[in-house]
Amino acid sequence: MLFRRQQHTAKRRWRMPAKLLIASSVATVIGFSAICVSVMLDMRRGEEQIARQMLENLAAGIDADIGRNIELYDLSLRAVANNVVMPEVANVSKPILHLILFDHATTAKHFGAIQVFDPQGQLTIDASSLDPRPENRADEEYFTVHRDNPDAGLFISKPMLHRGAYSIVLSRRINGDDNAFLGVVVGAIRFSYFHELFERLNLDPDDTITVLRRDRTIIMRKPFDLDVIGKNLATVTGWSAGNLKPGTSYAGQGPVDSIPRLYIRRDASGPLFVVVGKPLDAVFRIWHTEVMRIGAIMLVLVLFVLGTTLFLAREIGRRARAEAKLEELAITDSLTGLRNRRKFDEEIDTEWRRAARQRTPLALLMIDADHFKLFNDTHGHQAGDQVLVGIAICISDSIRRAGDCAARYGGEEFAVLLPGCDAADAFKLAETIRTKVMHWSEGETASTVSVGVASLTPASNIHWALLLEAADKALYAAKANGRNQSVLASMPKLSRAA
Repeated sequence: MLFRRQQHTAKRRWRMPAKLLIASSVATVIGFSAICVSVMLDMRRGEEQIARQMLENLAAGIDADIGRNIELYDLSLRAVANNVVMPEVANVSKPILHLILFDHATTAKHFGAIQVFDPQGQLTIDASSLDPRPENRADEEYFTVHRDNPDAGLFISKPMLHRGAYSIVLSRRINGDDNAFLGVVVGAIRFSYFHELFERLNLDPDDTITVLRRDRTIIMRKPFDLDVIGKNLATVTGWSAGNLKPGTSYAGQGPVDSIPRLYIRRDASGPLFVVVGKPLDAVFRIWHTEVMRIGAIMLVLVLFVLGTTLFLAREIGRRARAEAKLEELAITDSLTGLRNRRKFDEEIDTEWRRAARQRTPLALLMIDADHFKLFNDTHGHQAGDQVLVGIAICISDSIRRAGDCAARYGGEEFAVLLPGCDAADAFKLAETIRTKVMHWSEGETASTVSVGVASLTPASNIHWALLLEAADKALYAAKANGRNQSVLASMPKLSRAA
């Protein structure tokens, strides 16, 4: 008796330090983890700050270069607009007129020749020729803007094909006495200027530089894509100008592509502004490496402190996940992702019994791809598999309730079990699925489905095979009636709900 009491006392003495040690170990691990998380978050903020400063400097440099060239070119346009109306130039010869109107800036590498159009849009003076060919630009946006708005100032057009080269057109109004409209002076900056400017920069492949007009029209973008150039971001759904205000940054998916980036918008006062972006993966690449290294050290520390307990817990969790995955694979069709025939049989048996107890209706849709064998023979089995996957997606998108079960019944045939659903609602869902498949598969490889619909309230003397048989007969009726339709089974003797 005494020996047992001593043994029990020793056991209690052992338990208390063990619990204290476990508590201390857990507290130590939590403390070190909190410190490491705090350090890593500080590192992340530091990496983001460095990237933001780098992008701000890049945007400032690009904006300064673009702004300087636009200002130089605008000075030439202003000079032409002011000098062309001077009475002194009315009677000078064309060579002298060119010397007066056009300076060296207008002949720079990437600048187009300046042109002067009269109030009717007719070309009267061209810096590239003493005898310009007849040309009328009265319908161009840059002409109508200045004609209708005396205060338009410097107008920059959308990207366009101008005189054989993709360019942006810069224009100013020529005013006479009392602000009378006397025409437009027009010049262009070719895309080659932007290409050369961007090529001088050391950028990663997924880095972006976007030059936009004040109305958020894309003037130029790197990487270059003609489908994007000229697009107005104000028309992009899901993207708001408030996401990226002047002089601010934004981290996330932009309005042009799906790559998450850190974007910086330069706060400039000119007619154009610059947005530069760098993928978040690149911004945090070094941080990710450090996180992996520190995380690995912490993992070793946790494993060392917790030992076998955590190891076994991890193994048990891994085994449970593996078993869950195997169970999921056992009831899932590998091609479509729907439930397989085995799982469907279990579900219909379970739902049948539940519906019989609760006296609620049970509906079944049998869906079959029309002319599927002919489609396979014509387009191949891979195309046929794609059709089955598409039908499965249409079915999955159409069912909303948690208790509904969609399954691949076999081959090109699908089944949808709808507990608590009467015939009218089941038929409506069948038509929804059929319509979705028809719209989804429009084109040369169009495919349709036929649907058999059945619904009844189970009774103790009825087996669910009768529901399956009724839906199957309705499906054959839909096939016989010309396919691409839904047919509701008529079961007056079997159902009070159908």
